[in-house]
Amino acid sequence: MRGVRRGEESVLSRKESYAATMAAFQWDIPDYYNIGTDVCDRWAATDPERIALIEVGEDGYGPARETSFAELRAASNRFANVLAGLGLGGDGVTAGDRVAILLPQRRETVIAHIAAFKAGCVSLPLFTLFGPEALLHRLRDSGARVLVTDHASLPTIAGIRDELPDLEVIFTVDGPAAGAQDFDAALAAAPDAFTPVDSRSSAPALLIYTSGTTGNPKGALHAQRVLLGHLPGVEMSHDFLPQPGDCIWTPADWAWIGGLLDVLLPALHHGVPVVACRFRKFSARAAADLIRRFAVRNAFLPPTALKMMKADPDSVDWALNMRSVASGGEPLGAQLLEWGRQALGVTINEFYGQTECNMVVSSCGVLEAPETGVMGWPVPGHRVDVIDEITAERLPDGAEGAIAILSPDPVMFLGYWQQPVATAEKFVTGPEGRWLVTGDRGLRRPDGRLVFKGRNDDIISTGGYRVGPAEIEDCLISHPAVAMAGVVGQPDPLRGEIVAAFVKLRAGHDDCASLRDEIASHVRTRLAAYEYPRALYVVEELPVTTTGKIIRGELRKRLIAEALQ
Repeated sequence: MRGVRRGEESVLSRKESYAATMAAFQWDIPDYYNIGTDVCDRWAATDPERIALIEVGEDGYGPARETSFAELRAASNRFANVLAGLGLGGDGVTAGDRVAILLPQRRETVIAHIAAFKAGCVSLPLFTLFGPEALLHRLRDSGARVLVTDHASLPTIAGIRDELPDLEVIFTVDGPAAGAQDFDAALAAAPDAFTPVDSRSSAPALLIYTSGTTGNPKGALHAQRVLLGHLPGVEMSHDFLPQPGDCIWTPADWAWIGGLLDVLLPALHHGVPVVACRFRKFSARAAADLIRRFAVRNAFLPPTALKMMKADPDSVDWALNMRSVASGGEPLGAQLLEWGRQALGVTINEFYGQTECNMVVSSCGVLEAPETGVMGWPVPGHRVDVIDEITAERLPDGAEGAIAILSPDPVMFLGYWQQPVATAEKFVTGPEGRWLVTGDRGLRRPDGRLVFKGRNDDIISTGGYRVGPAEIEDCLISHPAVAMAGVVGQPDPLRGEIVAAFVKLRAGHDDCASLRDEIASHVRTRLAAYEYPRALYVVEELPVTTTGKIIRGELRKRLIAEALQ
């Protein structure tokens, strides 16, 4: 059974304008709330045969497996019983214990998360491409007692198991293995009835590690209410999700907040079927075929995925019949927005947030067409503004400052795991209250929309000018020879810094001095003389995060390494 009834379970009430939509919204956060019962049991009780998940192999073309909400409830109840001790052969987990989930987009990933929530545990999503050091830090720092994984990741875990004294049991979802229990066998031996923990909405539920500019990644601890806090932003970025026939997919891994809380859990909350498919290697053609095959109407496509799809020479002829596409992580620019209208049939909605406080700014094409370089409005329910980072006072329209979110806010993290000092450093207090400072810089326009300028450490100071890299990157990829681009500051004795661009060329274009000059001139004539790249490097690949952000820190490291040679 596919689709939803118009307006079903939505938290936003669409009005004639953004201002009216904003004015009509108010939070309704209950004292007690459990993500697991919300995204699973509620639908299983009222519409048990409704399809929750459509699972496809990592090539996107194999057979599909559908899972109904009734099946999801039974399986998650079974694993919640396993976690509680029925089948572990010993003491079960207790409220607040961490359950790590090291799996790709698949049915068992959803079951494990929902079961952890129902049992009152804290789920810890882990990315399957993490190496041993990344996994060791997260598992040891979190003190995870349980790990759910597969045979592919087991050798990496085996190599670090002796350094994880808190890890008591490992389950593998694709059969038993040495040092691990069979996930399916454990479920089969457990009852399919479970009474979920009556958790407070403020109780810890999710721990997602986020990398900063210094030190090891920190765990951002979120409460059960974090899903409710995400709903307005998800609905706004998808032109008022849910609508009849909606079906959603993202290539972003569910181990990240963009996949888990921007797509998977909100969709299940709304009863919208989720296509589970994360390609082994992303392919524009395979993505388009997947969208057609399963009538995907909604998608979160990170900027890198959009750029790769746009680079396909036949993409403008795809004529995909989508209803909404959301993207976030980097400004999109005019080229991608126009391509989206032609190839995807929609105006791509850009949204903004970070692991600590996500989905707080968004555009919404059905309310007003987005403008190039403008992130969007503060999402209803969130107070997002531009402040002076020292005084914590609001800055006037047009003045560049720190992008910040006023607390309390239901989508805001509880704090960094066991790091009270780092948590305190994330906030500043001013005349209007306590603000979470994002570390990003921007400005507010007179109409209330926000413009992203760059990370604090991304801003380039060249010859007395302050330059944000996003605008230059957007201009670079508008050149027909450039597929992707990353821009950073390169130390310069005269100007302090110069603009340095790393570009990946499209197929059919060869690196040469004349092409580099042409690309640099392309920026100079379209932006400003002080913004064009005085240094331009052609590379095979650019370092990006799993959500598509250019890792500019890695580009700066390359410059330092070359300077030392």
